[in-house]
Amino acid sequence: MALQPIDSIHALQIQAGVLGRKTGHVFEYNIAQRINSFQYPFNAEVIDARHVFLGEPAKLLLSYIAAKECIHQITRAEAISTGALATSEDGKKWLSINGVTVSRCKSDLVIELSTNDGRNLTIGVSTKQCNNKTPTNAQLFFTTARGFSTLLRNNGIDVSDVAIDALRQFCGDEGFRPEDRHTSTKRLTDPRRYFWEEIHPDGRSEWEQILKSQQDKITRLLLQKAYMNDPFVPEYVLHKTKKASSWANTEVAIFTVNELVTLSNNYQGFATNPYRVTKGTYKDPAGIKHLAPRFGIVQMQRGGQKQHPEQLQFNLQAGYFYKI
Repeated sequence: MALQPIDSIHALQIQAGVLGRKTGHVFEYNIAQRINSFQYPFNAEVIDARHVFLGEPAKLLLSYIAAKECIHQITRAEAISTGALATSEDGKKWLSINGVTVSRCKSDLVIELSTNDGRNLTIGVSTKQCNNKTPTNAQLFFTTARGFSTLLRNNGIDVSDVAIDALRQFCGDEGFRPEDRHTSTKRLTDPRRYFWEEIHPDGRSEWEQILKSQQDKITRLLLQKAYMNDPFVPEYVLHKTKKASSWANTEVAIFTVNELVTLSNNYQGFATNPYRVTKGTYKDPAGIKHLAPRFGIVQMQRGGQKQHPEQLQFNLQAGYFYKI
């Protein structure tokens, strides 16, 4: 049941840490390495009802999984960092885990473990990390207006063409911008996109109803369904909350996806928060405010990056793990 790399090159990379040292993948790579170095059987630490813990992330993660899966003792575990492998320097953008070809995977960690009662489990874990002194927003999902709408439609949530066009206005898709309609000369704010309060009213009303009535389902899709035919959908979320003084004293938040969806809904339904644009080329004039849509701990915004100006971005609210 061992996790098998696709060839000897990948095996050496896994052992030597070439991939794990790539920026953005160090955290999950280190967790995988620690899990693979533990002596087994592993007796899980007692985990109470909290979700935020201080300690060694790999031990905390295995202990949390053991508590939720009703495991008394883990007799064997192996982990692999799929995010690191996806950015391989040898030109390969895929690998094989137990015969399953993986090119893109929402789980940053895949853990295979055996238990004292004879079970063999494959566990997908989505990881987030913050290395600032205080928690910041964490990117959850990056797509387009049409991509997000297709995701919902493919999963049984009706979205009209009017609503899609309204979301394309929000994202600033070409052909749906104020500057495409020759109104930008009279516009006091950003001519590259419409803000939430400005998009087509019927489309905006539909989106607000969808996000209210389907909040749990949409939150789950954002947490689990980034890619079509994902072989390892995450069932757990591990979030490094802020900069740590040492590996052994790292603060992490751990949830099952089910727990996080429920807690997010309990925290808040759909809402809009007022804000102003105070930086960049198109600062808001005095007295101008916009509405930022959010549901639960999820914030929804236009990406706006130079390389991806029309993207739709979903973030986890900064410090959500303390608030929920």
